[in-house]
Amino acid sequence: MDIAKIRLASQQITETKFKSVREIVGWMGAMQAQNYAMVKWAMGVRLPGSTEEDIEAAISKGEIIRTHLLRPTWHIVAADDVYWLLDLTAPRLKASLKTRHNQLELSEAILTKSNAIIEKTLSGGEHLTREALVAELQKAEIATDKNRASHLLYWAELCGISCSGATKGGKATHALLAERVPKPNPLTREEAWAKLAQRYFTSHCPATLQDFVWWSGLSAGEAKQALAMVKSAFIGETIHSQTYWLDPSFSMPKINEESVYLLPAFDEFMISYKDRRASLPLEDHKKSISDNGIFWPIIVVNGQVVGNWKRAVKKDKLFVETQFFKQPDGATKKLAEKAAVPFAQFLGKHLQINHKF
Repeated sequence: MDIAKIRLASQQITETKFKSVREIVGWMGAMQAQNYAMVKWAMGVRLPGSTEEDIEAAISKGEIIRTHLLRPTWHIVAADDVYWLLDLTAPRLKASLKTRHNQLELSEAILTKSNAIIEKTLSGGEHLTREALVAELQKAEIATDKNRASHLLYWAELCGISCSGATKGGKATHALLAERVPKPNPLTREEAWAKLAQRYFTSHCPATLQDFVWWSGLSAGEAKQALAMVKSAFIGETIHSQTYWLDPSFSMPKINEESVYLLPAFDEFMISYKDRRASLPLEDHKKSISDNGIFWPIIVVNGQVVGNWKRAVKKDKLFVETQFFKQPDGATKKLAEKAAVPFAQFLGKHLQINHKF
């Protein structure tokens, strides 16, 4: 079983069956999104022919939402999924913040006051930048220094008050979640566990229980129960003493030629698995993932990470520089150049590419 190639297909990178941004994000369950520019390409690479404007439009319309859930970082989720995912994962994230909040002197009273100000300020369809919200908190004599502002805005998201709004003047904004997405009937905890496991093992297969624990932010016990609820709908394959779960309806696209993709920083193809050796050998791990958890943009050849890339945008030009771990052959370089073309089209820029090794 070629785990890496199957993952490329299950994650809709090799070929997609979807036609909208909302469908892609819904299929993936959640996509890590602290690097906003890169997560837009993470959606774009899975939706050939789409543009950065298409992604921005989906965010502005509230079809997809950027907020904090699962693990303690930004994620993009489909609007239909935001409430049950918050209900499931926010309590654990809140509990993890207690020590840091004590250090920052962010008491329960201050957090409650901050939430009330944010809710009032954003009510009536207001979409405001971080700077504007922080200014309102400061007017109320709430301290926002020493990273307190980030924690206050983060807390409001975990409480289901605020989320991403429409982009204004090239800047991200915050808006009221209740005004962006109508609240549906809640799921029970067990229903949410099962739904999350079903979504993950369908869209990220083949994957292990340990991968699911890492991606979901659930405890090992919770993740095990969640998998137990749905595993009868999957096929388990044991490889090197690890059990990988696959959707039995999955089928590989028939593509004969070699594949090369320029995947963005923090892409789900790499970050959503605890064990990444199927695509990234241990000896190359630090070349693509830093010690402090930064995932750089990667060059993927036939499912294997063979290098990194970076970009620079100047007016109407996109400059892409590749850095291969080893000197590539001419065919691979040409395929990398071909893989950069959709990215340039996504941004609406003229491409210039340079290779290093």
